[in-house]
Amino acid sequence: MIGQTISHYQIVQRLGGGGMGVVYSARDTVLDRSVALKFLTAEALRDKLSLERFLREARAAAALNHPNICTIHEVGQDNEGHPFLVMELLEGQTLKNLISGHALSTDRLLEIATQVVDALEHAHTRGITHRDIKPANIFVTRASQAKVLDFGLAKLASVLAVSPETEPSSSSHKSPSVREETLTTPGTSMGTIAYMSPEQARGDSLDPRSDLFSFGSVLYEMATGSQAFRGQTSAVIFDAIFNSHPTPASSLNLDIPDSLDAIISKALEKDRDLRYQSAAEFRADLKRLKRDLDSGKRNLSGRTASYVSAVPANTERTENSVAVLYFENLSSAKEDEYLRDGMTEDIITELANIKNLKVFPRPALLPYRDKPVTAPQVGRELNAAYVLGGSVRRSGNRLRITAQLVETHTGHALWAQRFDREMDDVFEVQDEIARSIAQTFRINLSPQEEQKIAAKPTQNSVAYDYYLRGRSYTRRESLEFALQMYEQAIKLDPNFALAHAGIAYICGIIYEIREHDPKWVQRGEIACETALRLDPNIAEAWVARARIRYSQRKHAEAIEFAQRAIALKPDCEGVYNVLGRVYFASGQFQEAADLTEKAIQANGDDYNVFIPIVNALERLGRTGELKRYREMEMRTLERQLELVPEDVRARSLLAADYANMDRPEDAVRHLEMTVALRPNDSNVLYNAACTYAVLGKKGEALDLLRRSLASGYSNVDWPRQDPDLSSLHADPEFVKLFPPK
Repeated sequence: MIGQTISHYQIVQRLGGGGMGVVYSARDTVLDRSVALKFLTAEALRDKLSLERFLREARAAAALNHPNICTIHEVGQDNEGHPFLVMELLEGQTLKNLISGHALSTDRLLEIATQVVDALEHAHTRGITHRDIKPANIFVTRASQAKVLDFGLAKLASVLAVSPETEPSSSSHKSPSVREETLTTPGTSMGTIAYMSPEQARGDSLDPRSDLFSFGSVLYEMATGSQAFRGQTSAVIFDAIFNSHPTPASSLNLDIPDSLDAIISKALEKDRDLRYQSAAEFRADLKRLKRDLDSGKRNLSGRTASYVSAVPANTERTENSVAVLYFENLSSAKEDEYLRDGMTEDIITELANIKNLKVFPRPALLPYRDKPVTAPQVGRELNAAYVLGGSVRRSGNRLRITAQLVETHTGHALWAQRFDREMDDVFEVQDEIARSIAQTFRINLSPQEEQKIAAKPTQNSVAYDYYLRGRSYTRRESLEFALQMYEQAIKLDPNFALAHAGIAYICGIIYEIREHDPKWVQRGEIACETALRLDPNIAEAWVARARIRYSQRKHAEAIEFAQRAIALKPDCEGVYNVLGRVYFASGQFQEAADLTEKAIQANGDDYNVFIPIVNALERLGRTGELKRYREMEMRTLERQLELVPEDVRARSLLAADYANMDRPEDAVRHLEMTVALRPNDSNVLYNAACTYAVLGKKGEALDLLRRSLASGYSNVDWPRQDPDLSSLHADPEFVKLFPPK
């Protein structure tokens, strides 16, 4: 088309295009000015919906006259009678290109944001909701003027007509109608997924507050360089929009004030009644922040990307208490959560080796994982003098780790650092963080503390990565995957004691619930012996041995081994889960209940620890405590599913909690999903049967118990004492399935 003249516009060059339209620069030969022409693609011209969206953009933008909205001069027709838009020609770049994964300066951010919100206010007061606010639809000219583009999805509140071509016939309703107000079929959503409001993602009716949520997502990206809601699939992104809160922007970008977090957080409220109610309100907060910054009233001033500032020698503190927030996972792969969790927990362990530091246990920080909280807020709520936070981003074998130590009282970062390393250097980074914090507190490490910090479970970082994956799968009882991960770790490092202990633990579970074959006990014992030979003080091997004895119903030995593990390492992975199970299975309900506080403090980040506690409290009839800890378990499971939606075990356990908390619809919804995801997993089927029994659906429960047995469920003594199945214990069909011995 270059060089052609269409109407009175001479085409100069192609500027760009997408799936629906192509944009050219052109010369208006009548008014002697440069303009941009937007044409529909041939495919879009054949699509009535695309054509209507194209014309809707013209109608919506033509109703607006604002310096921060791209002006549409007219709708023309080419030589074949096809419509095209004539728009003002803009020189610059889209906000998407301007960000390109990098945060904008606060001054630039506020300058652009104020203009965009001003444009939205202009549109909203004229009854127009944009519905596709995203960085690609915001243009920044060379003169730093923001322009909102593409009103192709806009909703005109005053126009609700249905065109004859799309109106359903009175004689037939087989095809869904296309409605003017949504330009889609009823109940569906349009727009760009990552920037949708929750109501838009659900397909609900929209109002201007949806645009404000979308721009909150854009504002977050301007402040951090990262999307607020991201994931590998649409389902993961939708789940994040509905259930997750992004990490505070100030935790990812040390140069922005915490008060900007408050603005972003309010814009991103899930409940539209709690977010900004108008663009004018949004704009007022942005302008207020700019005024305060210009006048020097910065909420958190003087922060830089990397510096060390020792605690002043004359500062008096009652204790050096540190809370370590779970580091933010900035990797594109959601599955890297296991690496983030493992690194965070290892740093907690490193710091716990320093005698003069009080380090909060990791379960205390679990409620704050991936929540929009600031370090001072966490410090105040936990009564911690300092809070350590940070982020992890992995790309291939490269790691970028940021960490910052914040003083609760002042909100100032005392130490901050960024590490750009290879995966092989992950242990070195953990060491450096621990030593830097000791130096910041002016703590001289003893030789014993130096030795403990320097000690590593393996020198092979890839083996360590496989081990962390295996541990994540173990908690979810994805037994085959866990076993494979531990085996890979041992192939890379045959002397990796923790990986041998991991295999032993998995063998105990398999023998208990999957395959009652002595070969699993034998293999588990060999793995335990190997781990203890490599490291005589490895608590995880004693936990694994306790799990094997529990599966053999040798309860006294299992208790002894679990207690030995606690003596070596009080917060050892899985120890209270095993000990609680043994106490419950042996009828020692009071002993199981007595573990509650210690168990949650040590292992509360693993949802499995709640199972024996809740069962014991139920048997003891302690209804008040039972409700409290069941709610705590429920919150832990919900947080897990926010992070790992594919965790089927967590979903099945959450269904059981919903059933017990009189939420039958939620329970059935999760049950159906778990059975669909794992139709042949004997343990999943068994757990689903338990929940149906709690719901009083005996037929469904018995059917799933039969399917569970057919799929290999082997812990046949447990159902007779499982409190969730109490309504079935006297049922003849149940007795046939699980006859008393």
